[in-house]
Amino acid sequence: MTGSTGPETSPSFRLAYVPGVTPAKWVRIWNERLPGVPLVLLQVTAAEAGGVLRARGADAGLLRLPTDRTDLSAIPLYTETTVVVVPRDHFLTAADEVSAEDLADEVVLHPLDDTLDWERPPGRPAVARPATTADAVELVAAGVGLLVVPQSLARLHHRRDLTYRPVTETPQSRVALSWREDGTTDLVDDFIGIVRGRTVNSTRGRRRPAPAEAETDAKAKAKKEASGRSGRGGARRKPAAGGSAGGRNPRSGSGGSGGSRGGRRGRPRRS
Repeated sequence: MTGSTGPETSPSFRLAYVPGVTPAKWVRIWNERLPGVPLVLLQVTAAEAGGVLRARGADAGLLRLPTDRTDLSAIPLYTETTVVVVPRDHFLTAADEVSAEDLADEVVLHPLDDTLDWERPPGRPAVARPATTADAVELVAAGVGLLVVPQSLARLHHRRDLTYRPVTETPQSRVALSWREDGTTDLVDDFIGIVRGRTVNSTRGRRRPAPAEAETDAKAKAKKEASGRSGRGGARRKPAAGGSAGGRNPRSGSGGSGGSRGGRRGRPRRS
């Protein structure tokens, strides 16, 4: 599916993405390979990403797994480190890495938009669950509790009075490229090729020229074909190897067609 609504409208590609995911590198490559097809970015929450794709609000999306994949295809791209967000003066900052057990006596906030697939969150639960990760970060800054999130979300909600440390023995967030199962268009396949690192000359990661570029290529091809036809019609045919040119036999040397320069030798007559 593209954003085209008629022959006069240029096609476009709509890419949804969830907070923490940064598609900038892939967008840059897209613009280099398909300059005639605008890529439109749509930021959506983790909870609504799947619904946006099913409703055809975007051609593809960068979302977090696990998610409801009914009617959706998905390619896992990478797995994020899980971290705990703490105040800068918290005792946990003395370690380079902490475990889930180290959080057992701490109040650990569990926001409603949490994307980690917990069997049971670590630590002690807060009185109420914050609505969003952003709200939870504010509570960590106020000293209410700690927060365990994918590292990209800790960076997204960075504050000078907070820091984070990697946490072991916890679920990890996997980022995936997803699209409708019945919506695998050429443009979707182009974007799949980009995120998978296919080169521009790859069979599936092909590059279609922009309209103006395609017209230039067509003109150049027609000119080349016309030049070839002209060359075949007017060129002088080359003599075949071993044949004569100008009636001269190559074997006879420069003296003519009848033999060697000194004439043909025979047996001397007896007197």
